[in-house]
Amino acid sequence: MQRTNYSSGAKWEDIVGYSRAVKIGNTIEVTGTVAVDEQGEVAGKGNAYEQTKFIIEKIEKVLQRAGASLKDVVRTRMFVTDISKWEEYGQAHGEFFKDIKPCTSMIEISALIDPAYLIEIEATAIIG
Repeated sequence: MQRTNYSSGAKWEDIVGYSRAVKIGNTIEVTGTVAVDEQGEVAGKGNAYEQTKFIIEKIEKVLQRAGASLKDVVRTRMFVTDISKWEEYGQAHGEFFKDIKPCTSMIEISALIDPAYLIEIEATAIIG
């Protein structure tokens, strides 16, 4: 099967050795995504809902580049730094996925690479 790597152009991709997304066959894996814009600024600073929304929109863009959409998402994984904000993360996630209903996990972790990041999301999509 053909493998296609999708880059965001972030300097970290070459340093760490990863891609924004990888497509093999009809499966697309989207790497852990945080709320950072093209200028390297944190979007929705201090706001769990806004960061989640920004991240899902960012994931949607790379899925579109790979020939997919959010409707093809079968799994999301949310890594959060404060599980007490679960309703804020969940509200934003639900706005995109309430009808799609992928499998999902919300896992509290001790920290992300930047203290301003409240959530990191991974996604798996399968094009039907």
